[in-house]
Amino acid sequence: MIPEDKIYQITLPVPYAMNTVNVFLVEGDLLTLIDTGTNTPDTLDALKGELNKIGYKLEDIEQVILTHHHPDHAGLLEEFNEDVKILGHERNIPYLTQEQSFLNYYNEYFIENAILYGVPAEYVQRMPRTTEKMPYTSKRSLTHIIDEGDIIDSIFGLKVLYTPGHATSHISLISEDDGIAFGGDLLLDKVSSNPIIEPPLNGETERVKPLLQYNHSLQRIAELPITKLYTGHGEPVTDIKGLVKSRLEKQKTRAEKVYEMIKKQPLTAYEVCQMLFPKVYQKQLSLTLSETIGQLDYLENLGFISLNERNDGILEYKTNEHSVSQ
Repeated sequence: MIPEDKIYQITLPVPYAMNTVNVFLVEGDLLTLIDTGTNTPDTLDALKGELNKIGYKLEDIEQVILTHHHPDHAGLLEEFNEDVKILGHERNIPYLTQEQSFLNYYNEYFIENAILYGVPAEYVQRMPRTTEKMPYTSKRSLTHIIDEGDIIDSIFGLKVLYTPGHATSHISLISEDDGIAFGGDLLLDKVSSNPIIEPPLNGETERVKPLLQYNHSLQRIAELPITKLYTGHGEPVTDIKGLVKSRLEKQKTRAEKVYEMIKKQPLTAYEVCQMLFPKVYQKQLSLTLSETIGQLDYLENLGFISLNERNDGILEYKTNEHSVSQ
């Protein structure tokens, strides 16, 4: 059981569309911060100020737990004491250490896949997202790896759930005695998280399909006795089942829209992306193409569409003899 008077939600400014991120100070056997905010002066100043209001300094933090590797959740790692414990899933590591070999691989992967998915040459260089995010993150890695089923005794015995989808490094934490949970960006109160494509790691030969992972993670938490889910953005969620149902229904509606597009003619992922996001795809190409490919993965997994290679080597989707509404 985790006493709620030992939990402090701290909302910090970040230089992204969401404008803010929530991090959580938990007074356990070790003073723990769940997520950190971006590596920006405004975020750091705000964190120091909010900790001071509670009665702490940055130097008092003994443990940091990352829900996932995105800079708004892991960017300030370098600001903590040298002996602070940093816990997270193993898949955080390459994004935190930023070894040049990984960055090269990351960029090459997205360039190659952008071409395969039909992105015009003038837009291909917009696909990699790491470089533009670099100022907001850090190069400090984990001290301890945690994964599905691990128990963190230092903060009231929270149990680790591996909940990939928004990121392959994503974990959630749950107090099984009372249903209090920390969900990072898994389920947000006002907006749907974006399942983001990442390159294969650790010898994997196939691309991870983030939307399928994300759906599984959502369905999983909807079945758990969670009474209150503290989230990475917005307010805590209490009606987990209802919100998950709403998110999955909206996703199904979008998939039906994509299916209707492909029924008219075979399309590349880029062509679908243009039609799904006509106003923003050029400015947010990586994000919108990830979302589009997620919907295509969803339809392909159901057997409604199939992926084929054209004579020019570009991948194209066409419908099978089914209907997404069946």
